Amino acid sequence: MGHSDAMTQIDRLRALGLFDSRVPRYTSYPTAPVFSAEAGSAFQAESLVALAPDEPVSVYLHVPFCERLCWFCACRTQGTKTLAPVAAYVETVLHELELVRARLPEGLRMGRLHWGGGTPTILEPALIHRLAQAIKAAIPPAEDFEFSVEIDPTMVDADKIAALAQEGMNRASIGIQDFDPDVQRAIGRIQPYEVTRDCVAELRAAGIGSLNTDLVYGLPHQTFRRLIDTAQKVMDLGPDRMALFGYAHVPWVAKRQRLIDEAALADDTGRYMLSELAAALFESEGYDPIGIDHFARPTDSLAIAAEEGRLRRNFQGYTDDTCPAMIGLGASSIAKFPGGYVQNAPATRDYERLVAAGELPGARGHRLSDEDRLRGRAIEMLMCDFRLDRAALERQFGPLVATLDPVTAEVAARFGEFVRQSSRGLVILPEGRALTRIIASAYDAHMAEGARYSRAS
Repeated sequence: MGHSDAMTQIDRLRALGLFDSRVPRYTSYPTAPVFSAEAGSAFQAESLVALAPDEPVSVYLHVPFCERLCWFCACRTQGTKTLAPVAAYVETVLHELELVRARLPEGLRMGRLHWGGGTPTILEPALIHRLAQAIKAAIPPAEDFEFSVEIDPTMVDADKIAALAQEGMNRASIGIQDFDPDVQRAIGRIQPYEVTRDCVAELRAAGIGSLNTDLVYGLPHQTFRRLIDTAQKVMDLGPDRMALFGYAHVPWVAKRQRLIDEAALADDTGRYMLSELAAALFESEGYDPIGIDHFARPTDSLAIAAEEGRLRRNFQGYTDDTCPAMIGLGASSIAKFPGGYVQNAPATRDYERLVAAGELPGARGHRLSDEDRLRGRAIEMLMCDFRLDRAALERQFGPLVATLDPVTAEVAARFGEFVRQSSRGLVILPEGRALTRIIASAYDAHMAEGARYSRAS
């Protein structure tokens, strides 16, 4: 695409709200701002008891501690310079696990386990072993069990990697963002390439065969040259999957982002071109584009799931996880059940207080209606496959699918050349995929009034 054609494309996307709209990322539907206290610990208990014992579940553990608080990050985390609060937190998680275990059906198995944060690798080897063994004792692993952990290369060593590998970790996810020193200083995350490279070598030596990496575009002082250099260094590490996220500047949510110089952020056009440049580079190196922000080798299970129409969306982004439920452990962790969502108390102090009192820590959530399930599946189709398959929705939801027809007609009218409507449903054309989150939001009946989401671009 020539420069003038690219600018014309950008102008069309701008007119449709790409650079002005703030919409959810749709890692759930409804999204967390819609959750209420009406679906709290009682609903959590009810949902745990109702799990089908013959269907494996996913388990997500949130470790909310970091030794350093990166300025760009909007995750629920807290800083610590000692391991004392981390060790106390682990004790609380073990107590929560017992509360959960007491309500689970006999024979339940665990298909997936993911540790996120925060910084899970802040845990010392002894705590890694204790937590992992307790989780596996409560919910034994199923066949084809996958255990993934978010790794901070500056907060991990060979002993921690060995402990994780011994407990069954078979996929590591490394946060990189950008390797350029000027960009790293501007976001408060110093992580030299050499440290990351050595971490990857240790993971490989420990037998960890699958590697994910996360990059971020739109960071302060990021340029085309710097992003290309980072992307090439990342590909030299040989990851199986890569995520390319747009930096979400939300200082009203994450106060630490006020430390970032807004004048150093790219403008709308520059930000969009950074994402397009990186995506083109990844594809030229043989990675398949997956959804709106992931890339995977054709042999990776995520790429295979996308090819076969089995790609799904959850709180970690795109996934090939087919488990019908996810149990959340730890402060602010969100569980997904067939009947709805429950989020644990977000503040660590509140979470620890509830568990110490012998209560499940679910604080807020949402019970799914049939229409919620329909709209959620329609949004997931658009986010994963760039198409809304009306016939498939009708097979699953029956006549209720007709409630979406007026929405589809409105989307077709508004987005015109970027979509194609037919009796089969709706297809987002390749040139319109940057608009996917905006198009998906048209099917959202729960857009929270007053909620301030991240930008769509």
